[in-house]
This record gives sequence, structure tokens and C-alpha cells, in this order.
Amino acid sequence: MSQEIEIEYKNLLTKDEYDRVHQLYPFESVEFVEQTNYYFESDDLKLRSLGAALRIRKKNNQWTLTLKQPHPEGLLETHDSLSEHEADLWIQNRMVEKPNVGKQLDELGVSVDDLKFLGSLTTRRKEIEYKDTLLVLDHSLYYDQEDFELELEAKSKEQGKNVFSQILNQCNIPERETDNKIKRFYKARQESE
Repeated sequence: MSQEIEIEYKNLLTKDEYDRVHQLYPFESVEFVEQTNYYFESDDLKLRSLGAALRIRKKNNQWTLTLKQPHPEGLLETHDSLSEHEADLWIQNRMVEKPNVGKQLDELGVSVDDLKFLGSLTTRRKEIEYKDTLLVLDHSLYYDQEDFELELEAKSKEQGKNVFSQILNQCNIPERETDNKIKRFYKARQESE
């Protein structure tokens, strides 16, 4: 089964802070990659109530269905590849069951038939390797929102926290409690209704 544990630190940034990080770290050497997340949920918000989230991500013309679930070490991510046609069907609320995510949804008591497409969030992303971590700068657009974010993915919590704190301190950026993208998406969606 295609699964991984994600250990990630994130901090929302102002535009000035985003520009500062971009200048102080070697982001100039990499191109932006555009990715779009398409989010799905049941009418009764079952996934959300379980701390889980389901999305399709389009990145570099690849489509990936991902279920994120809480895990003691971070987030458990379960993946299935989709064809563009399968992704289009999902977005039209004609879900095509996939083996890995389908198994996890069954264990959560969530039926694919109860899911529906909620909307999308598009991110312009730059990624660099830094001190044995992945350092990510994101500029995201969704509903009428625009935000800037610094993310760091690490192999361990201790390493991730140390490197992330060093970066924030070096850039003189306060640590902010930062919701993940899907929570920010949900909030913006509720505010727009």
C-alpha cells in the first residue's frame, strides 16, 4: 500500500516575510511549480470530524488521490494514482473507487458514495533541500483568499522543529499557529456562503 508518515511544520507569512525568506534562502535557483488541490467531504463532515481530509492533487500533469489521517508521529498519508479522466469524474461527483484510499475510507466508515467535491485551492510552490529537510515556500489562492506560507518537511519531529525554529529566528518571523490548507480552505468556504 502507498502510505507515508508526514512530519511537517508550517507558518503563515506576510508578503514581506515571504519575500525575506525567498531572498535569504536559495529559492531563486528553483522554478515555481503550480499545483491544485481538489477537496472532497461528506455532507455530514465525517472526515473532518475524524481529523481526516481527502484531496486530489494535480501537479506536473500527475493526479494523486490522498487521504490524510492523524497519526502519533504526524499525518498518515495514503495515496492512489488517478488518470486525468478519473480525476475529472471525481470532480463531477462520479467517484471511482481506488484500492488504497478505498480501504482506509472503509476503515473510517466513510463510503465513497457519500463524498462530494467542495472546491479547489491553487498553490505556486518552490521547494529546496535544506539541512536534510524539504523547505517549501507557498503562495496559495482559494475563494477570495490569498496567503503565503513556509513549510518544512522532516524525517523526525526533533530535527524538523530545530531547523524550522532556526529559520524563523534568522528571518525574524514570529511563530504563528497555522492551520493546514484544507482547514483554511474550509474557513474561506464557510465565509463565502
